[in-house]
Amino acid sequence: MQTLRKKFPVLNQCIYANTASAGLLSEDLMEWRQGHDLDFLIGGSEMKNKGFAHMPEIKKTVGNFFHCKSENVALVPNFSMGLNLLLEGLSKDKTVLLLNNDYPSLNWPFETRSFKRDYVDIDGNMEENIRAKVKSGTIDVLALSLVQWVNGVRIDLGFLRDLKKEFPTLMIIADGTQFLGMEPFDFENSGIDILGASAYKWLLAGYGNGFYLVKEAVMDQFDLKGIGNGSVNNDASQRNNISFCKHLEPGHLDSFNFGSLEFAINFLDEIGLEDIQAHLNKLSKKAMEVFSELDLLEPFIPGRKQHSTIFNIKGDKKLFTKLTEEDVVTSPRGGGIRLSFHFYNTEEEIEAIAKLLKR
Repeated sequence: MQTLRKKFPVLNQCIYANTASAGLLSEDLMEWRQGHDLDFLIGGSEMKNKGFAHMPEIKKTVGNFFHCKSENVALVPNFSMGLNLLLEGLSKDKTVLLLNNDYPSLNWPFETRSFKRDYVDIDGNMEENIRAKVKSGTIDVLALSLVQWVNGVRIDLGFLRDLKKEFPTLMIIADGTQFLGMEPFDFENSGIDILGASAYKWLLAGYGNGFYLVKEAVMDQFDLKGIGNGSVNNDASQRNNISFCKHLEPGHLDSFNFGSLEFAINFLDEIGLEDIQAHLNKLSKKAMEVFSELDLLEPFIPGRKQHSTIFNIKGDKKLFTKLTEEDVVTSPRGGGIRLSFHFYNTEEEIEAIAKLLKR
């Protein structure tokens, strides 16, 4: 992973512990983007038409990477827009189970519509409490982030798989924005029915691109309303023959943004998600050790079976300012300071942050 750091020039200026806010732009992707826009400069509409025609290949790339049929992949500008389009077509008589203080773009679309709702806290007993709520028989939909944006708590994917087997009529909708790109993920063999993500964080694809993966078993529970010329690929004769995922693509799909997504996925594929996962496990273990030793984490965090590489440490504005002055890039979140580490980070950087915190 050390040689890959050279592809991210910002790492020469700081300790970048802020991927949970924005993943870094690599030199390789920047060069591809420059080439794309040069082609647009000299090719105009002819170049763009080729870009539009390439979208099915991008869907195949996304589908292959996450083990989902390409026809069940929808390309969207971001997670939030996709979820709002989906929920406009979901019956409001559903009872939805959410997590307290989950990401606003996940919870708010449910909360501003007339769904009946129940909640579970994000704590050491999260999975057990979710199961108890579902077992009560009143929950139709479970919607949650796979990794929590404030403190990095991750749901047990094995738990979701077992939960779906035990309650097959339960619809599970997940936000993978703070998860996808950290390790291999098999959508078809997961317990998740609908998975959406923006790709500007751990997937390192830049802004303006994301996707949804949808299992066929839940499609008939939606009456989607999204429609536009993009839904029919400029063929008006197909207006009454729109597939599920094309309802989530009512407008044109930008070859710059979604080409960036394709490039980023191929980049991660070349590195190998297994290798990325192994490195991130080391970083998570190191960060857990040093931050626990300094008593900077919520008490239940160290007792969780598995954690991501996102950590929220105790700290006020003064400490945040001090870290910034020492060229450590973080984010103030949830009353503390959020640090997040990707494959371009090192254990030595975590140790350097720990020394600063001890001072």
